[in-house]
Amino acid sequence: MSRPLVFCLGVLVGAAGGALGAWLLPGDREELSRYRTVREFAEQRYVRAPDRAKLADDALRGMLSGLDRYSRFYDADETAAMERETGGRYRGIGVVLKRPIADGRVLFPLRGSPAEKHGLRVGDRIVELDGRAFGGFEEADVREALSRDTDEPVHMAVIGLDGARRELVVPRESVVEPTLCGERMLDAERGIGYIALHAFSRETAAEFDAAFERLERSGMRALVLDLRGNGGGTLGSAITIARRFIPEGLIVSTENRREIQPYLAVPEEALHAGLPLVVLVDGESASASEVLAGALQDHRAAVVVGAPTWGKGTVQTVITFPTWHASAKVTTSFYFTPAHRNLEHGEDAPFGIAPDVLVELAPEEALQVHAFLDRQPPPVEALAALRAWEEREDVRVIDEPPDDRQLACAVDLLRGKRPDARAGRP
Repeated sequence: MSRPLVFCLGVLVGAAGGALGAWLLPGDREELSRYRTVREFAEQRYVRAPDRAKLADDALRGMLSGLDRYSRFYDADETAAMERETGGRYRGIGVVLKRPIADGRVLFPLRGSPAEKHGLRVGDRIVELDGRAFGGFEEADVREALSRDTDEPVHMAVIGLDGARRELVVPRESVVEPTLCGERMLDAERGIGYIALHAFSRETAAEFDAAFERLERSGMRALVLDLRGNGGGTLGSAITIARRFIPEGLIVSTENRREIQPYLAVPEEALHAGLPLVVLVDGESASASEVLAGALQDHRAAVVVGAPTWGKGTVQTVITFPTWHASAKVTTSFYFTPAHRNLEHGEDAPFGIAPDVLVELAPEEALQVHAFLDRQPPPVEALAALRAWEEREDVRVIDEPPDDRQLACAVDLLRGKRPDARAGRP
């Protein structure tokens, strides 16, 4: 199994341009001299003239990657990507296009996005983009044009499902990068709802709360929370969601060589305490998703179903260097579940959380499930228009869920049935 992208971030610390000054202390001169000597050798003798800035970045990258498998240095491009992933926002118009993207068909605008507010609709075909015929765009050009970090609006011409051409001017604004990858009712009669999260950004808790409220309005009285394939992210969002279900006691603690930091339940935030809850996990659930699953499991607030999790029991802290447009991430703590379990995998601990009910999928089953979870689901309010598009053009634009034995087991439990005989206990 390939290693998932896993990180559990603590506080994003502020500017650290002054840290460079520490290198200039007398005790550090020998280290600087060693670096300069090797750099000069490379500059003089390497077959091509090396980029001095890249040599410095690579030296810092090697220094931190030697600490452990999670610590690392990020250059400017990597820093921007990480900030977008953990921050949960990007600058753009907020639209999901149907593949192949070169066709320019709008699947749906994101809920509350500039695209939705300024008239982009399900099924629209983009025929012009910023004054150019859309047929001349490659996929990368389309992505860059729609999410460029600028204040200039996007000018486009579209043809709707009704055949009418419309000219649109859509501003680029701060848009939530969705981490919610599933929201639906699984059993309306019994009120069983479903929410899936593929990562934890600073926006995830708000996304979860909004989805929960929509499902409650549809009659939800029990929930399946799907964390399969969720490689982690910001610790705070996982703690906030855990507090929705745990009314008292410890959620998680972080421990390092200096201190122990407990994160406790907040009774007034436990809005869903006592709700029947099943959490789905697998071998690619890691870090912050293990914090959430571990807290719910230890407090008996949920039944955990699926396969053993990845096993990442450390927290990383990020420091930024604005002058270089770079950042560094180092492991600063171990985290422990309420039962004081550290989930870091190793020779003596080949996985993190053992599910309460073991349901392992064959590789081809898991591949189909993850492929379905990797796509961005349409908002509920867009489903009618998407189905009308399917009927009008005889095409498939709404992905159907694959056969999923782990999810079926979760639903059976919430229906009061015993787990399938193929399920077991690790």
